Amino acid sequence: MPSISQRGQIMPASPIRKLVPLSNAAKERGVKVYHLNIGQPDLPSPKEGLEALKHIDRTTLEYSPSEGLLSLREKLAVYYKRFNIDVDVDDIIVTTGGSEAVLFAFMACLDPGDEIIVPEPAYANYMAFAISAGAKIVTVPSSIDEGFALPPVEKFEALITPRTKGILICNPNNPTGYLYTQKEMNQIRDIVKKYDLFLFSDEVYREFCYTGAPYISAFHLPGIEEQVVLIDSVSKRYSECGIRIGAIITKHKELKRNVMKFCQARLSPPLLGQIVAEASIDASADYMLMTYNEYVERRKYLIDGLNKIPGCYSPIPMGAFYTVVSLPVDDADRFCEWCLRDFEYEGQTVFMAPASGFYTSEGVGRNEVRVAYVLKKEDLASALKVLAEALKAYPGRTI
Repeated sequence: MPSISQRGQIMPASPIRKLVPLSNAAKERGVKVYHLNIGQPDLPSPKEGLEALKHIDRTTLEYSPSEGLLSLREKLAVYYKRFNIDVDVDDIIVTTGGSEAVLFAFMACLDPGDEIIVPEPAYANYMAFAISAGAKIVTVPSSIDEGFALPPVEKFEALITPRTKGILICNPNNPTGYLYTQKEMNQIRDIVKKYDLFLFSDEVYREFCYTGAPYISAFHLPGIEEQVVLIDSVSKRYSECGIRIGAIITKHKELKRNVMKFCQARLSPPLLGQIVAEASIDASADYMLMTYNEYVERRKYLIDGLNKIPGCYSPIPMGAFYTVVSLPVDDADRFCEWCLRDFEYEGQTVFMAPASGFYTSEGVGRNEVRVAYVLKKEDLASALKVLAEALKAYPGRTI
């Protein structure tokens, strides 16, 4: 029998989805599962997007251009200007979700063996995309005790080698909900400029910043405009994860040419998704305010509830719709499995993402989970009650 690839063997399983079989088995037993594991909002998509989908007047569903529909890219350029992100239509390349944007950015910028420095905990799929590109993620740890603030500049500089090609940040952050300050962004800029690196900046949660301070994009940092590779997606801001529309935005001309080769090889991004995304950019201010206010309320409710459970601690996330929580358990991976396989409270259980999958440092995050507050408050209330009862019953409780 032929052997499979080493790349496939070292590819990490998703901490967000790897427990799905246990979740499905729990549902088959009649247990209600509260999904706190995945960033799938339960809020409605904009009516503008849904109406566009219902009233497609094409007689043929054709390939779109490899770089995406011009009309969508034009509207995206206008959208970015709302956030003082000054980019041209030709700086925007539409991708099949933010995931493909990250993958193509890595493939176009990095050679096998090249390194990217990433603060951890970090979105688990970054590691998968780096492996796909033959590159290496080098992590600089942040700490829950410090609210996941950016590690000191010296920590970054200690990791820079001749193979270092870039720094990757997610701002606001998945999985921690941390929002980088102007001072921290300036520090990142200085490192990128000093060592002539790319700055990969995943900014898909820009609509959800809760500090009141202005949103800071990598494109707001003077002096590195052509080194920025911005990653975007409509999935979160419009509750449209399923249409798979993202974008790479860069002013680096040679990089754009490289990215386009990968785009041409996969032919085109989804036509129907682009039609929906383009219409959704016209979502009303009332819609955007509704989604923002809903997450603000859910955030307060969840964080207050978590920190009232004995032994639990969550910093207050300042962006996105996630938080990382430390639990009084011996092993969060085992606890999350146990909740789905062996535990129920009044016919209910919780599905969380073990935080170990968001770290590469050995043994870090073993008592932490990522929780997504993408459920309505009534469901969050039930989930918090179930979690509290699970922690009382779990055999590996540590306090």
